[in-house]
This record gives sequence, structure tokens and C-alpha cells, in this order.
Amino acid sequence: MSLTSTVIDRNPITGDQMTSSDQASGCQSHQLNFSLPLTFGPNLPFGAEEQQTSQSSSSLYVAIGAAFVGLVKMCGFSMALSVPSFAFTLASEKERKGTAPEACSKVKTIEQSNNERPRYAESRSSHSEDASKPGCKALTTTGPPEIDEYPPRSKVFIIVAAMMASVFLVALDRLIIATAIPVITNHFNSLSDVGWYASAYLLTMSGFQLFIGRVYTFYNPKTVYITCLGIFELGSLVCGAAPNSATLIVGRAVAGLGSSGLFSGAITIIVYLVPLQKRPAYTGMFGAIFAIASVAGPLLGGVFTDKLSWRWCFYINLPIGGAMAIVLFFILKLPSAATERKKIILKEQLHQLDPIGTAVFLPAIVCLLLALQWGGTSYNWSDARIIILLILSGVLILVFMYLQHLFQEHATVPPRILKHRAVSAGVCYAFFAGGGMMALVYFLPIWFQAIKGASAVRSGIMNLPAVLGITVSSMAAGILTRKLGYFTQWMYASCVLSSIGAGLISTFTTTTAHPKWIGYQVLWGLGLGLGVQQPSVGAQTSLPRKDVATGASIVFFAQALGGSIFVSVANNIFDNTLSQDLKKIPGIDARVVTHVGATNLRSIVPPNLLVPVLMAYNDALRSAFYVVVAVTCATVFGTLTMPWSNLKRVAAAQEAAAKAAKKKAASRASDSELRLSEGADSVAQHPAERQQGTEKTVVEV
Repeated sequence: MSLTSTVIDRNPITGDQMTSSDQASGCQSHQLNFSLPLTFGPNLPFGAEEQQTSQSSSSLYVAIGAAFVGLVKMCGFSMALSVPSFAFTLASEKERKGTAPEACSKVKTIEQSNNERPRYAESRSSHSEDASKPGCKALTTTGPPEIDEYPPRSKVFIIVAAMMASVFLVALDRLIIATAIPVITNHFNSLSDVGWYASAYLLTMSGFQLFIGRVYTFYNPKTVYITCLGIFELGSLVCGAAPNSATLIVGRAVAGLGSSGLFSGAITIIVYLVPLQKRPAYTGMFGAIFAIASVAGPLLGGVFTDKLSWRWCFYINLPIGGAMAIVLFFILKLPSAATERKKIILKEQLHQLDPIGTAVFLPAIVCLLLALQWGGTSYNWSDARIIILLILSGVLILVFMYLQHLFQEHATVPPRILKHRAVSAGVCYAFFAGGGMMALVYFLPIWFQAIKGASAVRSGIMNLPAVLGITVSSMAAGILTRKLGYFTQWMYASCVLSSIGAGLISTFTTTTAHPKWIGYQVLWGLGLGLGVQQPSVGAQTSLPRKDVATGASIVFFAQALGGSIFVSVANNIFDNTLSQDLKKIPGIDARVVTHVGATNLRSIVPPNLLVPVLMAYNDALRSAFYVVVAVTCATVFGTLTMPWSNLKRVAAAQEAAAKAAKKKAASRASDSELRLSEGADSVAQHPAERQQGTEKTVVEV
């Protein structure tokens, strides 16, 4: 292949023609934009090279120097190398001896039309320096790395409070309906739809969580967060005003869709509000709020149902969520690094959001969760419908994994994110921790209702020791992480304390006294609170800021998925154990006892048979608690693989890099202005150059 060059001489400032004499005298003042990085393919910046043996030796020095720099960059070094100190120093000696026009003509890259002022090409590396040499100035304007600009503390407090209220509503909505379901089914005469009231919310929340995390990566987090909050509010409004059961189910699905982006969105926005070393304290507060709402949900649901109406379980979201949306709209001001996005066409936007992966992932999760919801309750596990759902889920998940490997950077879950040990370990930990937490939160109130004879509202009050333990330890872990810099030790402590607490809870009997069930709950809550938010902290520490939304979404999805799976497992073990034990009691119809529920147990069981029935209930609940113990102990796998990262060191390195980048950007801007002024002065000294100039167009054959 032959390579030829066609040179059209124009002035780079005025765009006019130049004479040969003007080229020789003016080249040194008008050298532009030597793009530095070594690239391959049609965008190779050295397109002006010729194969003729008569090319000047300075062009060879330029090529060798730039190739060296490109090789260094290909090896992964993020170094700000100055080309003038290597290649152009040698070339300048030749230019002083009369070869300047040739040298200049071989390294210029013009990026403007005849009547435009020159546009200075950006280097592909944000760390590259402006290339310059005597007489031939290469002006490169590259943007500096992102500089953190955090809002004042007063605004941060208001914004965080608003997001905490939103997260509280999301967590509350998961379980607040539990105590209201009997009243709702009586109101609509829809006993067959009971499973969908909870499932519809869970399906859309889990199915869209990873997709929304991807949306946060490419769009303004403030806009996405307020939009998700608006969708959640719309779903709550539909639920509260539902005239029939079908409308209520649709409203629950819409609310679940909106809630899928609120927790991960809150963590994403926190990244832009506070520096890294302060984030664990805020993350701990979010964890405490989530745990409080999860435990308080059934309690508030019972209060609203008894004192007002079941519709207020949903109406309560409207004034709080609406007020929080207004606060965030007017007060939340994110830095330019969070709001500026590249303007790309719609087709490219859709490609980045991975619609194919989402279209495969959503039905996979729906099939899995439906099988877990229906298996052992609505249908036997051996039923063909459950088997087909599980097979479809497994096949679709495998297809989704293949697509993620195929799409790489455009995947919903880019594989490089899971290659970070802190993320993969955090996902493992969150999966088991979420499973243990939700299973215990689900079955502990049943123990209070069945064994202690507590009402739905009172059983919620009896869960307050666990809430207290979670709240105190979660906030304490966040504050201490900020002081010490390390967070992994809290995962070890959480694994030990929560496992011991769950093990003690599994020893409950029908005669367990107040000091024990209170103390055991406190111990379990303290352990859970220490570690529940550490996977999110690990993701924030190890990932670049632009990937935090995706990393947080993966962690929260794993936590929600673990809760769904292990609650179902514990529920099936509980049902099977209870049915078998009740069948051993003469005069007891096992089907009647299991369907009446824990609250009304004493109203249908004869007094002389109450003790053996309570013992059967206690044994079945202990079997469910054993699942909690096993799952909680399994958090050790994520704990042992979590790296020991120091937030203080990471934050200090980021701060130093930001300051250096800011200083470099200021220096680069000053140098660029100086060179522009020098170029203008040089043109003013040569009036003839305003009529004629140089422009080099390289044509490859």
C-alpha cells in the first residue's frame, strides 16, 4: 500500500492562502494540535507520515517519541509525559538549521474549516501534557479530572433527611400491608388474590433494580431519583383509591417499580454530597432507617387498619413523599460531574441501557419469585407449574449471564464491576445477611402472636428490642468507620454477634421469659446493624464514582433476592413441620389450624389441647429459626473475602489527585492562553500572512 500526502497551504488563523516564503517564515508560529496518544486503525494520529526516503529526520524523531509514549500508556501507566522533553528537543536542532518548514508540515493536524478559528484537538488521555517545541506549538486542551465540590453541611442535612424519609417509605411499604391483608380480602372478597398483594410489589422492585442502577449511570441522578419517587407516589395513590382487587395489584406493581431506584439512588447521590471518609456515617443511618421501617411496617399497618382504614397504609406515602420531592427539587444541587452527560443519539442511549439484557433478566426474576411465592403454599413443589417456572428462570439467568459477558461495558452488570473483590464479596455477604434479616423479621412476630398470644400491633411492639439494636449499632459502625478508616472488622463482628443472637432465638420455648426474648433480640440486632451496610461502603470504596450506582444496585438486589429466597425456604420448612406435628395430636384438624393463623389460634383450639398445639407451633417456628441461623453463619464467606481497605487513605489519595488535577488544569489553561496570544502577535507582525496560510490535508490511498 502506498501512502501519499496532498498539502494545501493556508494560514491557521485567517484561513487565507500563503506563499512559499510565508510558509518558511510563519510555520514556527502556527503549529497546531499534535495529538499524542498512540492509537491503531483509521484514527491513527500520525496519518501525515510519508514513505518517501526523503522525509526529514525530525519526522522520525517525532514518530519514535510518540510511539514510546503510546507504549507506556498501553502498559497502563497513568503518567503525564511531556513530549517536548523527548522527541521535539532533538527535532528543534534540525529546525534551527533550516528544516523547520518540513518538520512543521509533517506533524500538523488541522481541525477547522477555512473560515474558522482553529479548534484544538483533545488528547485521549486526561493526563497528557501540551506538546510544544521551538517554532511549532501544539495546543492541546484536555479536561482535568473531576474536582469534588461538596455543598454546605446545612444543605446536606436537609437533603439526607429527605432521602431518608423516602427510603423509610420504601421499606415500610414492603411489610405494612401484612397486617392489613385480612381486612383487604374481606373488603374485596378476593381471598385468591392474597399472594399478589405482596408479590406484585416485590416482583417489580427486584426486577427493575439493576436496570435503574444503569439509568443512574448515564442520566442526572437528581432527575432519576425524583422520577422514581413520583412513580412510587403514583402507585401509592392507585392503591389507596383502588375500587377493586385488580387495581390494587396494579398499584402495588407501579409502587414497586418506583421503589426500585430509591435506595440505590440515595447512595448514588450521597457520593456527590459528602467525601468518601464521611459516607459510612450516612450509609449507617440509611441502614438503620431501613431496618426500623422493616420491623415497624406490620405495627403501623395494624394501627392504620384498626384506627383509620387500610387505605391509609398507602395514603401515608403521599404527603411525606410529595414534601420530600419538593425539598429535593429545590435544594438538591449536584455538581457538574453528576449532571453533565454526553449528548448522544437515542439509539446509542438505548444500547447503553442494555434493553436486551433487561428483557431477559426481568422474566427470569419474575419466574423465580413466582415459584418461590407459590411453591408449598398455592401449589406443591412437585407441581408442573412450579417446576416449569424454576426451569425457565434458570435458563433465562444463564442467557442473561452470557449477554453480560458479550456486551461488557454496555451490559446491565458490566463484568469488570464484579471483578472488584469488594463488590463480589459484598454481594455474597448481602445475599445471606438479607435472607437472615427478612426471615427473622417475618417469623418472630408469628412467635409472639402464637406463643405469647399477642395481637398484631403488640407483636410489633415486642420487636422493638431488635429495632433498637439495629439502630444503635448501624449508626455506631458508620461513625467509627469514619474515625478508624476501616470497615471490614464490623463485618466480622456482625457475623459473630448476629449468628449467636440467631442461635439463642432458635432456643425459644413456650415458657421463654421476657429477659431472654428481649436480650436475644438486642444481641441479634446489634450484630446485624454492624454489618448490614458495609457491602455498600465497600462498593463505594473500590469503584469509580460513575460506577457506584451500578455497584450499589447489585448489592441491594442481592440483599432483596436473599430475603425472597430464604423467607420462602423457611416458610416451607415451617409449614411442613407444623403440619406433621399437628397430625400427631388427636382431635386436631391440621388444615384448620394452619389456615386460621397465629392470631386466632386460641379461639379455635380447645383449652385441653392448647399446650400440645403451642408446642407444635413452637417446634415449627424453631425449624424456621434454624434457617436464619444457617444463613446468618453463611455471611462468613463474604466476610472472609472482603478486602481490608482504609477509607482515610483512599480519600486522601483522591483529594491529593483532585488538587493536583486542579493545579494542572490552571497551568494548562494559562499556557494555552499564552500560546494563543503569541500566535496572534506573530500574525500581526507578518501582514502578508493574513492573505495566505497553511493547511495540511492527508489523503491515504
